[in-house]
Amino acid sequence: MKTPSASSQFGAHGTTRKRNTTKKNAKAITAEEFDALADSGADMTPYVDWSKARRPGREVQRVNVDFPVDLLRAIDREARRIGVTRQAFIKLRLSDTLVNS
Repeated sequence: MKTPSASSQFGAHGTTRKRNTTKKNAKAITAEEFDALADSGADMTPYVDWSKARRPGREVQRVNVDFPVDLLRAIDREARRIGVTRQAFIKLRLSDTLVNS
């Protein structure tokens, strides 16, 4: 029986890892109070639980991709030339290709 890869273990089946849901030192205030403090330019740090902060549209899904050895060597060579990691190079090229298409 084939075991699921790390990349498909959670994402493919709609299952997510449980995150720590404890509130860390964030003070409880109402939404109106929070808005008023933000509008006044006050320091919001005591009222924000940064452990739960998310960047919408920037969630990460791990994938595995098989490359021919020659292509992988070319990727590594170009990544070294521009001074980035293999992963960063692949992300850059895919992003550029999608934006320009």
